[in-house]
Amino acid sequence: MFADRAKIILISGKGGDGHVSFRREKYVPDGGPDGGDGGRGGDVILKVDPGMNTLIDYRHKRKFAATPGQEGGKKNCRGKDGEDLILKVPKGTLVRDAESGRVIIDMSGNCTEYKILSGGKGGLGNQHFATSTMQAPKYAQPGQPAKEAEVLLELKVIADVGLIGYPSVGKSSLIRSVTNAKPEVADYHFTTLTPHLGVVDMGDGNSFVIADIPGLIEGAAEGSGLGHEFLRHIERNKLLIHVLDAAGVEGRDPLEDYRNINNELKKYGEKVASLPQIVAANKTDILPEEPEAVDIDKNGELIYGEDPLERIKKAMEEEGVPVFAVSAATGEGMKELMNYVWQRLQELPREETVFATEYNPDVALQFAKEPFTVRYDEEADEYVLEGPRIEKMLGYTNLDSERGFVFFQNFLKDTGILEQLEALGIEDGDIVRMYGFSFEYYK
Repeated sequence: MFADRAKIILISGKGGDGHVSFRREKYVPDGGPDGGDGGRGGDVILKVDPGMNTLIDYRHKRKFAATPGQEGGKKNCRGKDGEDLILKVPKGTLVRDAESGRVIIDMSGNCTEYKILSGGKGGLGNQHFATSTMQAPKYAQPGQPAKEAEVLLELKVIADVGLIGYPSVGKSSLIRSVTNAKPEVADYHFTTLTPHLGVVDMGDGNSFVIADIPGLIEGAAEGSGLGHEFLRHIERNKLLIHVLDAAGVEGRDPLEDYRNINNELKKYGEKVASLPQIVAANKTDILPEEPEAVDIDKNGELIYGEDPLERIKKAMEEEGVPVFAVSAATGEGMKELMNYVWQRLQELPREETVFATEYNPDVALQFAKEPFTVRYDEEADEYVLEGPRIEKMLGYTNLDSERGFVFFQNFLKDTGILEQLEALGIEDGDIVRMYGFSFEYYK
């Protein structure tokens, strides 16, 4: 199966912790703090690889992590930065937030590289916390935590022209006849399970890219058959060639096929449904030379049916859709069709479809508030603070230092914890407990 979707977890590198150390030199009994800063954690970066055309690398591995920064060292030595994680993706990969479906970045157009998650900053060593009243701080700042995001990768094939139509109408044969692409060709449904790209050379250095979109069926927009897996590849096309089996080899009515496929495009999205179309009435090499007799009138004269090709042209003329009679098997009509497609492409806007960014996980995770609880323990007659945010704050803060205690007080105020304590009825002198620390409350 063509790997054009993958759900993966990305993790940036944690920042290295700052170091606590003091100068230890001969004849210097009271050396000052010399703990170095921690290194920066590695970023997670997406990069377009022109040689890739599938997301198969992300099918069997789900978690990708950058390396953390190293802890700072003695003698003001800074920890080594973590290595960035560079993930290569094909051009045309759309990256969405897995939970909300919002677009993070479209790796197409001019976007060839994107930092999706930043590594944590390294913590400051104890040398930064020396003051006139605290000349030997035994505290260093922890590195910032890693960021984690689950994303959905979707590959939307980038081609100027898309071939659409029911299975076995001859799309694979058509693309083989006009490009160097070599898709599998056989007389059974769903031969094509992969969107094949080919370049049509128009001479004088001119060319365009054409994609053989796998066969659609009625109900594709709701996920029937394989249609939903491939409809997304039409979104970047500028023009569609709708291939019909003019000879009705499968026993289906080509005009009914045309209506069914267009109904599926409308269900999928207005943008796809509004793309200009050209009808390629294929398999003309096996059409009968004369119209077939379908009945006999009262005078014994044969009644001939409508010419299949003329019937298609008449119906498409009413819709304003040009029709080209072609045979992918013999090449008949292919040159005229490709010349018209090239001329039509020159009239259409040249800019590439790029999906706008709707969500930035790097920013969202940076300011996300982790949960915490504030409750009153009747048995112990204490107010208790708990939760990941409280625990992380304690990891960043030295409550024994003046600066650390001021940071702690501001934290209680900024997060609304003081407001919640007051709502629970706390009074001056009451005890507040959190992860082994206890202190008296004073407003």
